[in-house]
Amino acid sequence: MVLHFAPAEYDARVKRAQESMEAAGLDGLLMFRQESMYYLTGYDTTGFVMFQCLILNADGRVALLTRSPDLRQAQYTSTIKDIRIWVDSDTVNPYRELRDLAAELGLEGKRVGIELEAYGLNAAHWEGLKPQLEGFCTFSNASDLISRLRLIKSPAELAFMKNSAELGDAAHRAGRDATAAGVFTGDIQAAMQGAIFSGDGDYPASHSIFGSGPSALLVRYHTGRHHLEPRDQLMLEYASSYRHYHTAQMLTILIGEPDDEHKAMYDACREALAACEETVRPGATMGDVFDAHARVMDAHGMRDHRLNACGYSMGATFPPNWMDWPMFFHGNDVEIEANMTFFLHMILANSDNNHGMALGRSVAVTQQGCEPLHRAPLDLVVR
Repeated sequence: MVLHFAPAEYDARVKRAQESMEAAGLDGLLMFRQESMYYLTGYDTTGFVMFQCLILNADGRVALLTRSPDLRQAQYTSTIKDIRIWVDSDTVNPYRELRDLAAELGLEGKRVGIELEAYGLNAAHWEGLKPQLEGFCTFSNASDLISRLRLIKSPAELAFMKNSAELGDAAHRAGRDATAAGVFTGDIQAAMQGAIFSGDGDYPASHSIFGSGPSALLVRYHTGRHHLEPRDQLMLEYASSYRHYHTAQMLTILIGEPDDEHKAMYDACREALAACEETVRPGATMGDVFDAHARVMDAHGMRDHRLNACGYSMGATFPPNWMDWPMFFHGNDVEIEANMTFFLHMILANSDNNHGMALGRSVAVTQQGCEPLHRAPLDLVVR
């Protein structure tokens, strides 16, 4: 067995989950989010693309229903003792088997929470599972129960976040050093990910973004890479991952002499990031942080070029997304607490003249405010 945290930490997490279930009036919880399974037990797999479920009973009993490829995966990586296998077959109904397991755990006629918002429970799976639960138990959406617990990091988790940030800084150096006119962007990406792997890091839970020229205005991955022009812009948004704990950074590298527009956009991003980091502190809301971002951007005349969100929580996540809940946007009343970790991204995209600029990094909330997890410089990079 390989556990990344002490057994006592997993026991404490399960205990807190039981307390949250009791507060929500739940006798059991059906988990389909791989993040929840990893958090409570250490179970580490990509097998959630097939049907599986981790059940937590109010009395603390835990049982996993999964397929045979994940039997040893669960034995090797997790604290789970009760592992049930459903067999791939045209005649097998894994949804009925999950109901039968829930009955064995005493959940028939009880109140059961379900992680409905989960990549491991797609619409087809839900259509198969829902008829099995109707009349069997009273069920409700409990998608955020474990997610809320995961928001506040333990000292051991914060240490992993700092490890992740160190890997991100190594990738930052590798990417900055590899960038120059004529360089193939795939080679830059390879250098950055190589630095993470060399430091015992993981694949990120989503694709890193490497856009150049007009595609530097995009904030989503797209296939196709380029050789950098003598005058160009390279937007990098990437996450480093250590034991699945992610930290993200963002920057735009300019190739050739920057013009006034790029300089103005950079100044707005740098000031907005400082304003957000000043606002991130216990007692503030997620909406407060976005509003700080918006005030600066708008004061710089960038209202039409900014986004309607400026970051999100970071932690241990699985594909296809390294973004965690919640997000910074106007009116979000989720209150910030100490030991939360966030990615703050300042993004500008001017489609009128194909100018883009971005700047961002991850932070940890302290009792007094926030502390940047990264040590990479924030200066405008020109190559």
